[in-house]
Amino acid sequence: MPIITTTEELAAFCARAAEQPFVTVDTEFLRERTYWAQLCLIQIAVPEGAGEPEAVAVDPLAEGLDLTPFWELLADERVVKVLHAGRQDLEIFWVQGKVVPRPLFDTQIAAMVCGYGEQVGYDTLVRKITGRSIDKSSRFTDWSRRPLTEEQIAYALADVTHLRDVYLALSRQLAESGRAAWVEEELAQLADPRSYVVDPEEAWTRIRTRSQSGEFLAVVRELARFREEYARRRDIPRNRVFKDDALLEIASSRPRNARELSRSRLLLRDARKGEIAEGILAAVAAGLACPPDKRPRVESAPQRGPKQEALADLLRVLLKTKAAEAGVAPRLIASAADLDAMAAGA
Repeated sequence: MPIITTTEELAAFCARAAEQPFVTVDTEFLRERTYWAQLCLIQIAVPEGAGEPEAVAVDPLAEGLDLTPFWELLADERVVKVLHAGRQDLEIFWVQGKVVPRPLFDTQIAAMVCGYGEQVGYDTLVRKITGRSIDKSSRFTDWSRRPLTEEQIAYALADVTHLRDVYLALSRQLAESGRAAWVEEELAQLADPRSYVVDPEEAWTRIRTRSQSGEFLAVVRELARFREEYARRRDIPRNRVFKDDALLEIASSRPRNARELSRSRLLLRDARKGEIAEGILAAVAAGLACPPDKRPRVESAPQRGPKQEALADLLRVLLKTKAAEAGVAPRLIASAADLDAMAAGA
């Protein structure tokens, strides 16, 4: 199985790939114990008939390997980069290589427009389009361990070799249906680097809460900011600092000292002392001290009575029917929030 471990091999393959109309790309990574994803393998395939090898696995953990040729290939606007459900891959490319592939084609997004459903999985899409089944035996591999077996590499390469056929089939369907432009807005959002690094000041917006209290939300914002910065600095998952439910509990109880903080039922024992505890108390104090005009604001959800509830249900049925008739995923026509707003305005 072809696996690239040197910069020279990578540069040679990427130079050949740069002469092709498209390449398919995937990655294997670990993220269970870190804030930043640990890139463990990169898979690249060129079109069939473009010379051997057609598909390679690049070992980013190989000593001395410089990924610059790969980053340059991703940035080459002559070559379409094809991924499936590529958001996490793109985050890795941006964080490590400071590049987002352009032009970009995501087969999961294209599949929504072509009638394969919303967020269709790669295995399902391959089976529906090519009739082939993918061996899943290496799905839960620890990709950081070396050496990789031939079975592991074969599994990894299947993620890009079958993707070629999926891309070509979806491209034809988009062209024949006249819907190629429908995916452009979704792909433009996917290619926006701003979506791949969380601004600590905006981390609170990812936390679900029903409270509309400005003071409460100000404390939530400060706690989320501290957690994001601490997790990033220590390269540990956010939930290893404290989970969302603990954050919301603290924002409600608003402890002012270590004794009050120790009463938290949801906070991990290690977070009740030391740097994390100090950061929590400082965040609570900062949130409480925030002037009213600087507090976060959350727009209230539209109020709905029985009439609006019934109308919202009817709109959902209508949306599902029309989406099925058009052969597209419902969210490409309207979101749940759109339907609720329409019903509330009736």
